[in-house]
Amino acid sequence: MTTKDISNILRDLADPVIAEHSQRFFKTGKGEYGEGDQFLGIRVPALRKQVKKHQATSLPDVKKLLMSPFHEERLFALLLLVHKFSQGNDAEKTTIYQLYLDHTQYINNWDLVDSSAYKIVGVYLETRDRQILYQLAQSCNLWERRIAIMSTFQFIRNDQFDDTLQLSELLLNDSEDLIHKAVGWMLREIGKRDVATEKAFLKTHYKTMPRTMLRYAIEKFSKQERQQYLTGVV
Repeated sequence: MTTKDISNILRDLADPVIAEHSQRFFKTGKGEYGEGDQFLGIRVPALRKQVKKHQATSLPDVKKLLMSPFHEERLFALLLLVHKFSQGNDAEKTTIYQLYLDHTQYINNWDLVDSSAYKIVGVYLETRDRQILYQLAQSCNLWERRIAIMSTFQFIRNDQFDDTLQLSELLLNDSEDLIHKAVGWMLREIGKRDVATEKAFLKTHYKTMPRTMLRYAIEKFSKQERQQYLTGVV
């Protein structure tokens, strides 16, 4: 099935009411982080159902969909890449990983990053050099920086925390709220597995890290502990 065939199927599922809501939810207005993004209006479960039906789509066609101006087509492509990566051999995984990093300009909203980065980049780098994450973390592109920290979710799941902590330090002074949230989230995930490691990091940085980052990081702490961190009396 060609890119055009899949696009036609997705357009048949389009709902203008959902599209209008998505435009607001994903901040597509002038000066907002998703400025100019276009939506068909397809809910994620319906999109996942189509991914299951079209798993045999060729990589060149997936690449074309990833470059679509429509958000749902890009998400469809990323979900399909995640599936193909999980089923691929080493050579296929390398091809998909490289395709992903070569097209980060199209992975340009938090849902696109969060549903794919750790499942492709994170898994690929588990047994490889991870220097690319530090390059991405210093990118002027917000989404590449989010890819960097979100990719480490895979390492956290395997009780490997060093890269998350080092990248979190690099991103402490980031100007973007969406990076503050992602870093705080990953610190919280570390805490679920090793709260002492999370608290050691917070002890050094909690007074100077962005407030949103701190709130996300301590979300699972007791009310009393959260208050202590927020008032600077830990």
